Amino acid sequence: MSSIQDKKILVTGADGFIGSHLVERLVQEGWQVRAFVFYTSFGTWGWLDTLPADVLNNIEVIPGDIRDPNGVAEAVRGCFAVLHLAALIGIPYSYIAPDSYVETNIKGTLNILQAARQHGTERIVHTSTSEVYGTARFIPMTEEHPLSAQSPYAATKIAADQLAASYACSFGLPVTILRPFNTYGPRQSNRAVIPTVITQIAAGNRRIVLGNTAPVRDFNYVLDTADAYLAVLRAEQSVGQTLQTGTGTGFSILETVQAIANVMRTEVKIVQSAERLRPSASEVMRLVADSSRLQALTGWRPRYAGREGFLRGLEETVQWFTTSGNLKKYAPQRYGI
Repeated sequence: MSSIQDKKILVTGADGFIGSHLVERLVQEGWQVRAFVFYTSFGTWGWLDTLPADVLNNIEVIPGDIRDPNGVAEAVRGCFAVLHLAALIGIPYSYIAPDSYVETNIKGTLNILQAARQHGTERIVHTSTSEVYGTARFIPMTEEHPLSAQSPYAATKIAADQLAASYACSFGLPVTILRPFNTYGPRQSNRAVIPTVITQIAAGNRRIVLGNTAPVRDFNYVLDTADAYLAVLRAEQSVGQTLQTGTGTGFSILETVQAIANVMRTEVKIVQSAERLRPSASEVMRLVADSSRLQALTGWRPRYAGREGFLRGLEETVQWFTTSGNLKKYAPQRYGI
């Protein structure tokens, strides 16, 4: 008798930060994986290129563009499930290039939903973001928290979420919306605050250039986030649900910088840069998750929870960024939007 692990899983955005970790975890758990990566003429596969040979040799890689419905339909064909992570995620860049966010995040999600409907895909896990809530009106935040788009990025993610929910209602598509709060860890891009701080310190800087240090975030280590996808995939009762990952603990950016400096055994001074500040009404000041629904339905638990877990995750992240030339992949002196 075959199990669902004998069936093929498509991961979109597989070349990215969370996607590459998810692909790695799926292969380790014995799943059959098809990885959809962004096509470039360089023939590169993003972070997948850094994975061990025993992982790469066990995945099928399909280059394409989430904005192209034909390529997406071919990628979805023959897959039991789609884990949809492909998106533009940088908030500052969404101020500059909102059209590209509409095309990628909204139209790209529509392409996935249409292809899944066409091919009778049995499970779709659509990736949301805690940014859809805007600044918390109550803490911890449940899935019933009101939605509020404080950036073009957040607006496109709300629209994508609503599209996914509408296809579940209109066509009976087996959709789960997974809403991770702020994920961090190895391979994260320098546009995020934790890599920004680590790479500046690792490059020898002691004056750390940042934006607003007051916002509070519920930081999730990437292995916990990847495990949440696997937990949702295994739990049929997750179909039709919106579920969020989080530790239930919030840390300000200032506290986070201090924690990183302690892990890296150094002292730093924060220098605020105007170009790194969001417009005041666009800044989301507080995000802390209630993940009890996900835990109850799937048995998922964050392994890097609380202050102890956060520090352990930071230690592992710092170790990666400062090992084997990984720092060379980053430009600490450059503001990445």
